[in-house]
Amino acid sequence: MSDDRVDFASMLASRLCHDLLSPVGAFANGLELLADEKDPEMRARCFELLEQSARTSANKLKFFRLAFGSAGGFGEAVPPGEAKAAIEGIMAERPIALNWMIGEEPLPKPAVKIILNLALILVDALVRGGRLDIGCEKQEGGAVEIALHVEAERIFMDADVERILAEGETTGAMTSRTAPAILVQAVAAQNGGTVMLARETPTSLLVGAVLKGR
Repeated sequence: MSDDRVDFASMLASRLCHDLLSPVGAFANGLELLADEKDPEMRARCFELLEQSARTSANKLKFFRLAFGSAGGFGEAVPPGEAKAAIEGIMAERPIALNWMIGEEPLPKPAVKIILNLALILVDALVRGGRLDIGCEKQEGGAVEIALHVEAERIFMDADVERILAEGETTGAMTSRTAPAILVQAVAAQNGGTVMLARETPTSLLVGAVLKGR
């Protein structure tokens, strides 16, 4: 295995661990508080914390299973509803309006992986909230077109992440933050596709991919 592949796997693992550390840590803290707390009202609050932390951890694990893993159990295609639920799970309580424009026809795993990783990048960029539009269409011959569009007062996207999506996976540093963008480029290349990004206005950004049919 090449050094680049080892580094990339390490960065994906780092990203997963980073995102799970907070909810899992909160779960552990809740258990510690519950063990020492006698007040019924405070114990009820501890149970609320445990429930919230467990739900957040489960949502993130479900998302990363589809976005980074092999999505075992779904065959060669994934129901779009699974992808939508995974994205809604990582949005949590953020003030982001999701406009889902994908039908019920199952999507190829590579398309789902790209949609989820692009959504992860854009949710991260919408720190103060905004609107996220997600569309995907199958064309004649099996090609798949993917488009994600965001509108927000401010879009905080890491410069390396934006460069990698716009210009290719070798144009930015490999870190846990850029790993999803590198994965998008790698999956697109593996499927004979291309990735594009366009800053339409300071408050609007479009990113997508086209995958060739087989």
